Amino acid sequence: MKIVQFKDAIREAMIEEMKKNLNIFLMGEEVGRHGGVFKVSKNMLNKFSKKRIIDTPISELGFTGLGIGAAGPTLPPLRGR
Repeated sequence: MKIVQFKDAIREAMIEEMKKNLNIFLMGEEVGRHGGVFKVSKNMLNKFSKKRIIDTPISELGFTGLGIGAAGPTLPPLRGR
């Protein structure tokens, strides 16, 4: 059995799902260039574009608004996929 760190398992799962569905994106504080605080998204910016790995400001209201906007009519519903 392969032993991996929990953060690496999360990264592998995110990459797998992002490859399957082009509508999925990741946003958060320093998740792009720096790979996040715990390096969970390390090197994901290299695999995906800046449009899919989005660094947000340190503002809960800002990335909450971004998430709500993305859930609106501009993206197709994710149900049933």
